Parts: sequence; structure tokens; C-alpha cells
Amino acid sequence: MNSLLPFDFEVRVNAAVSEFWSGRASTTQKSQGGSRDGVLAGKNMDGFIRLVAQIAVHCGLDASAVRTKRSDLVLPGFFRATKNWDALVIHEGRLLAVFEFKSQVGSFGNNFNNRSEEVIGSAADLWVAHHHGAYGSGPHRSRHAVSEPQPGLLNPAIQSDPRPPFLAWLMLLEECDASLRSVRCDEPNFPVFDEFKDASYARRYQILCERLVERQLYSAAALELSRQGSSDHRALSQSTSIRNLFAEFAGRAWAARG
Repeated sequence: MNSLLPFDFEVRVNAAVSEFWSGRASTTQKSQGGSRDGVLAGKNMDGFIRLVAQIAVHCGLDASAVRTKRSDLVLPGFFRATKNWDALVIHEGRLLAVFEFKSQVGSFGNNFNNRSEEVIGSAADLWVAHHHGAYGSGPHRSRHAVSEPQPGLLNPAIQSDPRPPFLAWLMLLEECDASLRSVRCDEPNFPVFDEFKDASYARRYQILCERLVERQLYSAAALELSRQGSSDHRALSQSTSIRNLFAEFAGRAWAARG
């Protein structure tokens, strides 16, 4: 019996992390635009995108099921017309998996809330669109009007194939003093939840990942910390590790083969 993940999975993840740092450094040097240029260069996460294809093929899916070209990464939304994701897996006409890969290097205070709002909003948009039949293999429901003739759990389009797509989010976070030190919360009106008091930005991201999954907004969410220029990386918990994220995806991929 084949293992859920390739035997060299950690080697492949290390290579993806190393590619991120080298690509980011190269982008910053060429643009001379400072750190923001490196953050905005999406191709720095290409190693993780390739990992999706590698795991899918390892699990017996056809390589053509994995969509990574920018023109193939568009999905319809509900609150907005479309969104571009980082990798899609479409197996036998069914949206099997959706991936979003993000990174943050420096500027933690400025960008944490933006990243949080993005990841929560993207999931909300996708799940409502899914409920309205946007990603099924059968005929789509009318786009002329949206109505709710039946409650969500009785939606016949979902009843025909109740398996939702696997939705995954990864944050690769720079490990440094600024991301690990405790951060004070402003509480001018009401107190924040206790777990956020004096929590570092790394800890806040871990809480975010845990709650994205616990509230069923994402099938898996991972936080990996890595120091600049290194291939080393670490998770703060097994449940929010990149290994767990891809193991969960691999299980879905194996099952999808029928």
C-alpha cells in the first residue's frame, strides 16, 4: 500500500521554502523597491503550488486535474464575480480542491488584519457560491436570479453530490523577533478574548488557522515559520502544520479516485 504522502515530502517542502526566500531576494534586488515588492511577487510561492500537483499525482490523480496556469485559476464567486486562486484540482468535472498560499515578511502590524480579512472573506464567498451550484459537474442553476427555495441542507444540487471541495490556506511567516514578541491589544470599548492578550503575531496566525478549520470555513489551514534565507521551517502545532494540510488533501485525493 502506498503511503499517504511521498517519502521525500519534507525534502520537497524544504525546497519550496528555499525557493521562496531566493525568489523573494531576487525580486527585491531587481526592483530595488524594498520588501513590499518581494511580498507582492506571487511566483515566490511556486514551489508550494508544484507540491499540490506532486501530491495529486502521487495519490493517483491525472496531472491534468491540477490547474496552475493563471488563466485556469478563476472561480465564480457569489459576492463578487470571480476570484483567482493559487491552485485548483478539478477531477472528473468536480471541483475537488482549492488552494491559497500566502506569505508575510515584516510589516506584521500593518498586514495581519488585512490577511485575516482576505482569508475569511474568500471562504465565505466560495461556500455561498458552492451552495448555489457554481462548481457542480451538472447543469448550473440560473445566473439570472438567486433565490432560496429550500434551506441549505436540502439544496438538491448539493444532495446530488454532498461532498464539498477541499479548501486549504497556507501562511508562510517570517520567523523573527518582531513576529514572535507579544503584542498589546487596544481595548477602548470591550475586552478582547483572553487568548489574544499579549499574543505574538505568530500566535495570532495560529489561532486564525485553528478557528478557520474549527468553524468549517477551511478544510485545512497551516502556518509555517521560517527565518530569512533558510530552508528550515516549523509549525507551532501539528494541526496547523503543512504536513497535516497536505495529508488531509491526500486523503481526499485518494478517496476521489473511486
